[in-house]
Amino acid sequence: MASSFTTTVPAGTTVTVRIIDSTSRITKLPFKALMGPSMPGLDDMPALPTWSFLIEHASGRKLLFDLGIPVDWQDTAPVVANRLKTNGWDIQVEKPTTEILEAGGVKPEDVEAIVWSHWHWDHIGNPSYFPPSTKVIVGPGFKDELLPAYPTGPKSNVRESDFAGRTLQEITFKESNTLNIGPFEALDYFHDGSFYLLNTPGHATGHLAGLARTTTSPSTFIFMGGDLTHHSGELRPSPHLPLPESIPSSQLPSLCQALSYTSVCPGAIFEALQTFEGRSREPARTTPFFDPAMGKDIPTAIETIKKTMEADADENVLYIFAHDAKVREVVKGNFFPGTVNAWKEKGWRDALLWRFLEDFEEAARRVKQGEGKGGKL
Repeated sequence: MASSFTTTVPAGTTVTVRIIDSTSRITKLPFKALMGPSMPGLDDMPALPTWSFLIEHASGRKLLFDLGIPVDWQDTAPVVANRLKTNGWDIQVEKPTTEILEAGGVKPEDVEAIVWSHWHWDHIGNPSYFPPSTKVIVGPGFKDELLPAYPTGPKSNVRESDFAGRTLQEITFKESNTLNIGPFEALDYFHDGSFYLLNTPGHATGHLAGLARTTTSPSTFIFMGGDLTHHSGELRPSPHLPLPESIPSSQLPSLCQALSYTSVCPGAIFEALQTFEGRSREPARTTPFFDPAMGKDIPTAIETIKKTMEADADENVLYIFAHDAKVREVVKGNFFPGTVNAWKEKGWRDALLWRFLEDFEEAARRVKQGEGKGGKL
């Protein structure tokens, strides 16, 4: 059924949104570390970026939503660094976000606040590169769980240097500018309906999402998902957004070509994957391919994902999670300092919606050849 998530958002103005390629890359990360059940041929995750978002209000006030991997990640809190040095992942980051911003004409002192979607190492960057006037904003429960930070708290996942001398603001969703948007508690950051922080618990204590209004008449939004999902297959298909009967080859260019389909890829291929080689994801057309396997509270994370499905199915919402590798293929040429407010006009939602299915090429090929249940498709 169609979603009307955006009708629950009060009228408001817009912000300018720019997606920053933080130059972060994570490879050799086993698929099973993040989600399940397994998908044949998908042993490791695709190379994962970490997107950062620059949000600019009409008044000139600027926020950053996430910072990517700190360039000195080897020297982050030992409880984190020691694990990263031994888990076999390949972690690369070329430059700090401040360097990217300055190359695009934005000075660190221009940034009012850094919003951490959550406190995991690959999102927090290094706030010490910003002046003390730049505050760090975190979600509910952060201070109780993470403070005192390292080195005063030797087992903390964050460093005191990340917010020493600056304001550390914890959102509680009890502030006067808190409201409800759809199923979410939301904080109207600029008090004018242009940008909201959403309470999205489960993956980590204090996990936040961002909702930025990108146009009016109609109102369109970018939903910044942080680590609500690590793959679109955790969110789609859904009761609000079933698998289509067919998907244009323009939306799955490499997969349709690999499977020798010209104009469309049949949805039956992907529906069959839900029960392929021991998988049991039913009803197949409305159940996401995966559930998260990594997080603070998995049942709560799944409930938050279910809430997000309503927004994801709204044609006026572009959902982008922090590690969505497919964004690079669609948004190419429009990263910072370019803007992404015209995403709907450019057709990015349609281009991104099912693009994740290309990660299932090997399994889809085997289904087409008639392996596993059923005959050839």
